Amino acid sequence: MRLTNYTDYSLRVLIYLASLEPGKLSNIKEIAEVYGISKNHLMKVTHELGKMGVIETIRGRNGGIRLAMPPKEINIGKIVRKTEEDFQLVECFDGKPGSCIISPVCGLKHLLNKALVAYLTVLDQYTLADIVQNPLNYRMLFQSQEEGS
Repeated sequence: MRLTNYTDYSLRVLIYLASLEPGKLSNIKEIAEVYGISKNHLMKVTHELGKMGVIETIRGRNGGIRLAMPPKEINIGKIVRKTEEDFQLVECFDGKPGSCIISPVCGLKHLLNKALVAYLTVLDQYTLADIVQNPLNYRMLFQSQEEGS
């Protein structure tokens, strides 16, 4: 299973924001520089995370972004489900008739579906707080990255 860059960047933004001192705001430029990724991509990601209600954006001169809820309330499985385009692991998952000639008798699609369900079930067991158990460690890494830029 492979996550899209969109989901990867979404999780990275959340990890970054969860690592901040409580109440501190960040911005897209700062996050893009720390991770070395495109600001344009992060603008789309943060917009979607805002629509999902997991981050809040504060406009204005002293604005920025921050988590809209505590990290323990942000479920990783839910984030992945909402940010991934689809979970079509193989052609026959699309539900279109005639996509694969062995589909009516194939056991592979059932095996892959079972694996996908297990994958998502594991992700459902974790929150952002589980990932960022020690925010200070993350802050130190991010700070050293900023200083090295």
